[in-house]
Amino acid sequence: MSNIFGKSLTSWAFRRSQEAKPKNGIRGRLNIWAWFILLIGIVYFFLPLIATFEFSLRMVKDRYTFEAYRVAFTDPKFFLNFGYSVLWALLTIFFSTLLVVPTAYWVHWKLPKARPFVEFVTLMPFVVPAVVLTFGLIRLYGRPPIVLLGSPILLIAGYIVLSLPYMFRAVDTGLRAIDVRTLTEAALSLGAGWGTILTQVIFPNLRVAILSGVFLTFAIVMGEFTFASLLAWPAFGPYMEEIGSMRAYTPQALSVVSFLLTWASIGLLQWIGRGRGQEQVAGAH
Repeated sequence: MSNIFGKSLTSWAFRRSQEAKPKNGIRGRLNIWAWFILLIGIVYFFLPLIATFEFSLRMVKDRYTFEAYRVAFTDPKFFLNFGYSVLWALLTIFFSTLLVVPTAYWVHWKLPKARPFVEFVTLMPFVVPAVVLTFGLIRLYGRPPIVLLGSPILLIAGYIVLSLPYMFRAVDTGLRAIDVRTLTEAALSLGAGWGTILTQVIFPNLRVAILSGVFLTFAIVMGEFTFASLLAWPAFGPYMEEIGSMRAYTPQALSVVSFLLTWASIGLLQWIGRGRGQEQVAGAH
C-alpha cells in the first residue's frame, strides 16, 4: 500500500513539474519582452531630450559649451518670468487645494451619488481647449457687472481649472485609501469641529495624495502658455516662446531646464512621500 502511495506521489510530483515548465518558460519570455518594451520606452522618451541637450551645447561653433545656458541665466527677463510662474503656481496650488480637498471629502462623506457629476466636471478641461476657456473668461469677466480683466484672478482661475483633473484624481485616490466615515465619526464623537476634522484628521492622512496633485499642478503651471499669453501676464511659457522666435540655442537650453525642473519635482515628491504610505494607513486605522 505504501509502495502504491509512493508511486502515486512521485507521479503527481512529476506531472506538476512538467506543468510548471511551460509556465516558467512563458514567464521568462514575458520578462524579456517587458525589458524590451521598457528599453524602447527609454529610447523613445530620452533620445529627443539627449538630442535637444546636445544641440543646446553647440552655440559656439565647433565646440561644446554651456554658453546657451549662460546667456539664458544672465537674462533678467528669465528670472522675472520664472519668478512670476512660480508665484502663479503657488497661488494656484493654494486655492486649488482649498477648493478640491473639502469638495472631495464632502462627496465621499455625504454625497456619494454626486460623485459621477463631480468627476465629469473635473474632466471638462480635457475636453474644452485652453483657448476656448481663456476667451470664455475674457468675455464673461471683461465687462460689467464684474470686471476682472486687469487682475491676475482670471489667470489663477484658469490655472485652477486646468489643474482640476490632476488635483481631484490625486485627492480622490487618497480618500479611497482611508476610512473617511470612521475617521469623521470618531472625530465628531470626540467633539471636533469641521475645521479641526479637515486640518488635523483629513489633511494629515492625505499628505502623499495632495503632494501628488501639488507637483503635477506645479509642472502644468510652469509650462503653460495659452492663459498667460492671451491674458498678457508674464510667465515662463510665453518667455520661452518669445526667446524661440529670436534665438536658436537658448530656447533649447530652457527646454532642458524645464524638463529637469519637472523631474526634480517628481523626485522631490518621491523623497517626501517615502515611507508616508505606511503612516497614512496606520493613521486610517
